[in-house]
Amino acid sequence: MPDLKELADLYAYPESHKPWLRTNFVASVDGAVQNPEGLSGNLGGEPDARLFKVLRSLSDVVVVGAGTVRAEGYHPISADSIHESLREGRSRVPVLAVISRSLVLPEQVVAPGLVVITPASSSVERRQELSRTVEVVVAGETEIDWAAVLDAFAARGLNRVLCEGGPDLNGTLVDLDLVDETCLTISPHLVGGPAKRMTVGAQAVERQMRLGHAIDEDGVLLTRWVRDRRSA
Repeated sequence: MPDLKELADLYAYPESHKPWLRTNFVASVDGAVQNPEGLSGNLGGEPDARLFKVLRSLSDVVVVGAGTVRAEGYHPISADSIHESLREGRSRVPVLAVISRSLVLPEQVVAPGLVVITPASSSVERRQELSRTVEVVVAGETEIDWAAVLDAFAARGLNRVLCEGGPDLNGTLVDLDLVDETCLTISPHLVGGPAKRMTVGAQAVERQMRLGHAIDEDGVLLTRWVRDRRSA
């Protein structure tokens, strides 16, 4: 497997004055993004865990849906979950931004530094309660206004955006054609069952992607796909 510097070079964000949105998923050979316990768990093993840490280290903001936060037991991003050597000239850790309509969040993730993004239709009382500890950003009326979210990120210099899921959030981003790049780890397993795939969307779309690279590490395939907007 490439060393830390080589991985950082392979997954470097392009220079851009606007947000570049990267998604990151691990899936089985048959497309499941959940193990038999219903979690992404250790589907990708050690190679995926190493890449996960590098991708976080390279980002300015990590975006994740509240359902994934609850299911996967998210905590605030800590220094031991990133490589500080890859963050020279930037904040010590990336911002964690959680997307939530219900504003039902586990206690362990509600800490200073968290950004909660919610539509105006969410509970005003709960927004006020959360605002005592975290930053709450209202974007959109009943649905998240993603143009406003990305504008807010850009205004703060958070142009390196990493979305860690889940499938419903990814489906929305694909529907809106906001995904610039997808990092997909393919696990050498068949899972079967009712597991979700990486995109659950309201409509079927076709977004042309091109292969950036593929790395085979003990049967685990690390792939990077970039949106080909020449045909858009």
